[in-house]
Amino acid sequence: MIRVRSKNVLLVAPDTFSVELLPNNKKFRHISATSHIFPSIHEQKPNVVIFDYDHLNTDLEKILRRLQSNTAYSKIKICCYKQKEHTKEDSLLKVLGVDHIFYPEDFKKTEKGNFISNALSGIFELPGMGLLAKASN
Repeated sequence: MIRVRSKNVLLVAPDTFSVELLPNNKKFRHISATSHIFPSIHEQKPNVVIFDYDHLNTDLEKILRRLQSNTAYSKIKICCYKQKEHTKEDSLLKVLGVDHIFYPEDFKKTEKGNFISNALSGIFELPGMGLLAKASN
């Protein structure tokens, strides 16, 4: 599950995209054709664009270079979803302007991380913790 806190999100992926997205965005658009990327950006004015690396493998570098070279796209956060890590490809994507790279393993870690953070927040919300905080000051 991809959690993106943004008002406008543009997803460029095949029609059978396997990752579940949260519908908490005000405007969400899913396209699969590379020819519709820039018209959709001009029409929707998204805050975040998510690319499926495997779907756009051959065209992704050209698209990222075009996004980086035009100052009109400078406020758009760019994310990329990949099936597996590859250090050379990932570093090239970072240089070309990708802000975040998602992997399938990240979604499993997110679920575990939420459980741990919920457990820790439950521990620290005990009634005695307020007294300990006051005593330390």
